Amino acid sequence: MAVRLPPSFGAITPTIQPMTPLAVDVRDLEFRWPSGASVLSACSLAVPKGEFWMLLGTNGSGKSTLLRLLAGLLEPANGSIGIDQPVGFVFQNPDHQLVMPTVGADVAFGLVAEQLPPAEVRARVQDALSAVNLLDFQRRPIYALSGGQKQRIAIAGAIARHCPVLILDEPTALLDPDTQIELVSQVQRLVKERGLTALWVTHRLNELDYCDGAFLLQNGCIVARGKPDSLKQRLMTA
Repeated sequence: MAVRLPPSFGAITPTIQPMTPLAVDVRDLEFRWPSGASVLSACSLAVPKGEFWMLLGTNGSGKSTLLRLLAGLLEPANGSIGIDQPVGFVFQNPDHQLVMPTVGADVAFGLVAEQLPPAEVRARVQDALSAVNLLDFQRRPIYALSGGQKQRIAIAGAIARHCPVLILDEPTALLDPDTQIELVSQVQRLVKERGLTALWVTHRLNELDYCDGAFLLQNGCIVARGKPDSLKQRLMTA
């Protein structure tokens, strides 16, 4: 039976210093589809608070499934998940999560459940849009945005909700090369300036230049972790 634990509970995953606070702490995670097909097996990873880590792996290695488990969209068969709440999830295709007609309304929509005073909602929306350099877009229709701008609005929604952890599922997959670099560098800046923690799924080796560390997922298990330069070199010479 799977359990969800606070990120600081118990032993620390190797390569993380023992006293380093963790924002994400996954241990021995297992997941199988109802058919019995195994997706993740003995999968463990740890992301320190305030750092930007990336998760790499081939198609079918279990990357997206792992992120959906972290977001609580799926339930593991076994293992434990500790993650700081609330979690901000950014999908590969932002059209799957932007539901309101205008930018400001969409960012505010995520705050409905908190029942905040209108003045605080406006302040949070403005702060979040300023963080992603889209404050002037508050009244802009969602359909008029570029793909990169839509991804930044999805990130702004998480910032407005004061999410300490961002998990991003190949957010640059549908973007042109220039916009890809703009988005990853902006997430890097947000992590450093706002003390956020981010776990970003990618298959683009050039994006490793912007992160603090990286994991390699193969056949449902983390097989390598550490500094991005070392992992990048390993993958380029494989």
